[in-house]
Amino acid sequence: LKDLEKDKQINDMRLKIEELKRKVDQGSQKIQGEVLELELEELLKDEFPFDDIDPISSGVKGADIIQTVKTQAGRVCGKILWETKRTKNWNDGWIQKLKDDQRNAKADLAVIVSEVLPEDFHHFRQIDNIWVTDIPSAISLGLALRTLLIQVVRTKAIQVGKEETKDIVYNYLTGSEFRNRVQAIMDSFIAMKRDLDSERRAMERIWAKREKQIERVVLNIAGMRGDLEGIVGLSLPTIKLLELPNNGSGSELD
Repeated sequence: LKDLEKDKQINDMRLKIEELKRKVDQGSQKIQGEVLELELEELLKDEFPFDDIDPISSGVKGADIIQTVKTQAGRVCGKILWETKRTKNWNDGWIQKLKDDQRNAKADLAVIVSEVLPEDFHHFRQIDNIWVTDIPSAISLGLALRTLLIQVVRTKAIQVGKEETKDIVYNYLTGSEFRNRVQAIMDSFIAMKRDLDSERRAMERIWAKREKQIERVVLNIAGMRGDLEGIVGLSLPTIKLLELPNNGSGSELD
């Protein structure tokens, strides 16, 4: 009986020791996790000085760090949610938990930084829309994701600008201002064409009138020469313009 009691006491002591050891390990892991979180926070602040790096308070449901990505001009381009893990074993349940935290935080991207990775996993990879990375690759991944967010926002801004420009152009082309300007231009062209036609008609009348006057002058000169030839004979000097063309078919009179 005494041996049974002794064995029970030894077993109870072993269980208590294991429980204390588990609590110590949990406390140690928690401390190590908090240290990793602080290290990542400082690294993010140093690497991305334009961004807001805000730790999520201990005890508050959620991940560890929220990074608000900003351009140098201060324009917000999105949010990255960071979760740090420093444990001995990987847990697939972390993925779904961070997805829930991401949804609650309204973050664009979410990352798990873990000391241990899934089997056959190297450096970083995306698992079910959650990025998972080892500690050394965390900042490099953050830089890539941050650049992606900024580029997406800039692309959207360009597209929005194009759509706004298209709307402005369309409204202008279909509006009264454009119609009035086109009407003013056409009125000017029509007036210029009307003046040109009027000038052409006037010049044609002037040309026709002058042509008749020139014809009368030539006829009068020719008539005057004929009169003089009738008086003095053929001794008058020849005026080539008033002579018939010589085609070589006629014969001279003796």
